[in-house]
Amino acid sequence: MSLMDTARKVRENAYAPYSNFKVGAAIRTTSGNVYGGVNVENVAYPEGTCAEAGAIAAMIAAGDTRIAEVAVIADSPIPVSPCGGCRQKLAEFGNGDVPVTLGTTDGKTMSTTLADLLPGAFTSDYMDRT
Repeated sequence: MSLMDTARKVRENAYAPYSNFKVGAAIRTTSGNVYGGVNVENVAYPEGTCAEAGAIAAMIAAGDTRIAEVAVIADSPIPVSPCGGCRQKLAEFGNGDVPVTLGTTDGKTMSTTLADLLPGAFTSDYMDRT
């Protein structure tokens, strides 16, 4: 199954009763594992979670830490990129060369990279984590 197919499949389980804007995300790690996530809305809008954040949380919970590829699919007539917060989260666990495929439910796709989505990302390289 392709990474976009995984994103498409998990998107079906998104919880978006307020916006009806369902998003599915899938990430492949450098170890080859695949993790999916969906957006989860809450009646208090800012308290919801994004699909990309859910996929990252699943990756971390499983013990993986490095992203090799990303796919995101949303209910939109054109491919939409992750929000700014998710771009930053993705940059924390992947380098600028990581390919990102953005898709729509009717099959349109756009290919980019993490660096193109978030030029000048603030990454963990700047932090003293010793």
